[in-house]
Amino acid sequence: MTSDSLFPSVTARQPSGEGILPSQDIRHFIDTGIIRSTREIPDNQIQPASIDLRLWHEAYRVRARFLPGRSTTLLNKATANGLLEKKIDITEPTLLEKGVVYIIPLMESLELPSDVYGIANSKSTTGRLDIFTRLITETGDEFEHVRKGYCGGLYVEVVSRTFPIVVQCGMRLNQLRFVRGKSNPAADDDLKELAKGDGLVLSDENGSGQADINRGLYMTVDLQGNGHSEVVAYQAKKHAPSIDLSRVNHYDRAEFWTPIDRPRNGQFILEPGEFYLLASKQRVRVGPDHAAEMVAYDPTIGDFRAHYAGFFDPGFGYGMHGEIPGTKAVLEVRVHEMPIVLEDDQYVGRLHYYKMAAIPEKVYGVSIGSSYQEQGLALSKQFKAEQQYASGPASSTATTAKAKNNPEAAHGQSVEKPKTADADDDDSILNIAFHNRSEHRLNAKNR
Repeated sequence: MTSDSLFPSVTARQPSGEGILPSQDIRHFIDTGIIRSTREIPDNQIQPASIDLRLWHEAYRVRARFLPGRSTTLLNKATANGLLEKKIDITEPTLLEKGVVYIIPLMESLELPSDVYGIANSKSTTGRLDIFTRLITETGDEFEHVRKGYCGGLYVEVVSRTFPIVVQCGMRLNQLRFVRGKSNPAADDDLKELAKGDGLVLSDENGSGQADINRGLYMTVDLQGNGHSEVVAYQAKKHAPSIDLSRVNHYDRAEFWTPIDRPRNGQFILEPGEFYLLASKQRVRVGPDHAAEMVAYDPTIGDFRAHYAGFFDPGFGYGMHGEIPGTKAVLEVRVHEMPIVLEDDQYVGRLHYYKMAAIPEKVYGVSIGSSYQEQGLALSKQFKAEQQYASGPASSTATTAKAKNNPEAAHGQSVEKPKTADADDDDSILNIAFHNRSEHRLNAKNR
């Protein structure tokens, strides 16, 4: 590796402790063969607390979701039970139909130590497009979980629930983080200590969005736009054209999304079967020594989808030294059987904080190509950027702190480097189940 590598090699590496493993441990796993791949793993595939997983060269269209179970492999079960409908070559851009289940092998495979397990989730961009992904291991009986000491290949189940999508070998739809030992959510007393001095959330001038801690950090929805925007939500349009996931800042949002203006009575009715993007009231902060995950605030409410991606890397809304003044959580919302009334500042989920085994060498932010740091109500990176309501604080103190690190930020502008389709985007928080048309070059086998 070159001396200016994002994750330089360490000659005398010290093992980290228990908790979520940081970027340097993931790089060590790659260098020592614990993480393997059919192709070289570049530095930008490694995030502060996870690794992006890449699609391999073929996909299997199946009739229904399934797990292989401990007695057989995934493909053997699909073949034996007649679930496998078609094998599709995705070495070229290929259309995946809406509402169809696909199983796709991944380039990466594992040979984990006996004290390390893995947890997977969708990437933020994937969740914002209502693409449902689930990691599957061989002879496994649980989605999204890689057991300790696992040795074998990885697969991802992909269901695009709103838009037809165009994918290709090498794309990254989900990510995997590794845990050594026990990793329990931080207790409320510990969160209250972290919350001191705006350590968890940054409030506006009216105190809105203050830290409310009860078995985690309570998250609420913003239907007022913080006074900065009339648009408080986007509703996905049905029968929209396909989206090529390799495109960045390309599509006109009006063809895919209907903006929802601030409701006069502070209420909005979520319609069954519809997909929405909203934003949190809170401006979340995750320090470099923690990662966070969004969970349903009440799992008994099965009709209300509360999260898709939900994982927050160290440094989200915080930076390395607290220079980022909090970041809105984008909420991916879907309701199923019955309409639900959503009110401004209503609880929609909890944020659990987890201790890192060590502080990562790099934290979430523009320096590593992160897509959504300091976001407002942001669509996925495939859509052309438009002025969003300000995600920066009303507090002049926070604005001054930003200006010291970035003069442009003093004017309320979030300065981002140009992004590619492979740029990290693992920082959407909530997922509540609340351009021009381009010609895609599709694999002829799947037309």
